[in-house]
Amino acid sequence: MKLYYILLALAAGIMMPVQAGVNAVLGSHLKTPFLAAFVSFSVGTIALATLCFLLRVPLPGPGVVSKLPLWLWTGGIMGAFFVTTTIILAPKLGAVALLGTLVAAQMAASLILDHFGLIGYPVQQVNVLRLLGVTFLILGVILIQKY
Repeated sequence: MKLYYILLALAAGIMMPVQAGVNAVLGSHLKTPFLAAFVSFSVGTIALATLCFLLRVPLPGPGVVSKLPLWLWTGGIMGAFFVTTTIILAPKLGAVALLGTLVAAQMAASLILDHFGLIGYPVQQVNVLRLLGVTFLILGVILIQKY
């Protein structure tokens, strides 16, 4: 079962540079990264709404939604920032430099999230090998951007 999750993560990872490129081209046609991000999120919203409808996913009651902490609503804002930023940076950095930088930043942030068990992640202490892995990623990004 873990192999399935890894394959799913690989598929999602493959889509990241493709999505950034598609959205960047859309942004050039629409003349603004913000409208391109809006279109991207609108299409995604329609796709997810359709999927929820087809799978008959029950909607939560108003009591559940009203009790959610405010910080849980920030995921959409972060997603909008991420997509808009990749639309702006993809044509400036190229796929490898953009995604390499994103992955290095994700790994560094993930070390902190795991170490302290923040926002629901299980605690996984930072150790020398994990730090070394992130260091290699950062060095890889430097090499990619320089050459």
